Amino acid sequence: MSDPFVDIRPYRDGEVPEVLARLLRDPELLDSLAMLRLQRLYRILPGFARWLVRMKLGRQLRGVNDVHQMQMVIKGYLQSMIENTSGGLSVSGLDALDSSRAYLFMSNHRDIAMDPAFTNYALHLGGHQTVRIAIGDNLLTKPWVADLMRLNKSFIVKRSVSGPRELLAASKKLASYIQHSLLEENAPIWIAQREGRAKDGMDRTEPAVIKMLGMSRDKATQSFGEHIASLGIVPVAIAYELDPCDGLKAKELYQLASTGTYQKGEQEDVTSIGQGIAGNKGRVHVSFGSPLGSEFANADEVAAEIDRQVIDQYCLHPTNLYAYDMLYGDHAPKPENLYLEEGDCSREEFEQRINALPEEHRPHALAIYANAVVSKLDRADD
Repeated sequence: MSDPFVDIRPYRDGEVPEVLARLLRDPELLDSLAMLRLQRLYRILPGFARWLVRMKLGRQLRGVNDVHQMQMVIKGYLQSMIENTSGGLSVSGLDALDSSRAYLFMSNHRDIAMDPAFTNYALHLGGHQTVRIAIGDNLLTKPWVADLMRLNKSFIVKRSVSGPRELLAASKKLASYIQHSLLEENAPIWIAQREGRAKDGMDRTEPAVIKMLGMSRDKATQSFGEHIASLGIVPVAIAYELDPCDGLKAKELYQLASTGTYQKGEQEDVTSIGQGIAGNKGRVHVSFGSPLGSEFANADEVAAEIDRQVIDQYCLHPTNLYAYDMLYGDHAPKPENLYLEEGDCSREEFEQRINALPEEHRPHALAIYANAVVSKLDRADD
């Protein structure tokens, strides 16, 4: 039988050995790893550094023949990253979800790679299946990058298609694949609530994402609300004590505010991914919400409920309050009954972090943290 999703779906178990063999022969991947891991040796003896990387990678991947085994290799890297670049991960709400059911986890979006990684790790530790991860094709700049992502259960969101007809066809295929994964393969999904990161710290769902999900509905037999309920949408709020990309985001926000435009660099997303992985994140908290029911009439209502749950469940860290006070004053009103975790970053350390940025960037950097408090205040006023 033909596979209608072959160009966007993750790799299957039977495809893993061939893809791994291809990666071990890929000179661009080997060069990238050699430059990262063996920088000095690579400058002097690039061929030898590349050979060493290939040997080490081959040993790490020996015996990996399916997706689960590949994810266990990735798990080791993820555990090391959490130990070295964070103050630890805490989780709430997951124990109320059925581990035998496939949910569509719709998350706020602060970090390109780490949002799905932390969500996935929390699910794995909680005895749930790992998710299939939606990733835009704009991030898959090299074939080896696409191979690595699809080995880790990522599926491709085609954003670079040209023309409205092609975009509509790609959106319908994506919606059908998500529905097929959830309802026919009982495979959970992770997708961001918006196309790009919330660089200003304002977590808001794009109704266009919900409208895309609605494209797989059978209008003859199912109401819009029934379709939403069948997908098992669970809002997820991920909160970082520190944002490794706060300086980069503040620079972009300043340029947008001062000139009205911002031209993204060719490798800017790659830089953000690397900085998000390697940078200090402080403590991290992932909050899982409640599955959406069938009471919704349209995409705007669904988006509003996801926003409500994400904002309510978002776990504030002391850095959010430091930034709010620095931006609005110590006596500015704050929400009551704050959902607050302990932090590792003192106020003095946080102020030093902000003051290390160019002066004109600082208000934007503070807003990245403070807007989580602002969102909770706005919710309290509704």
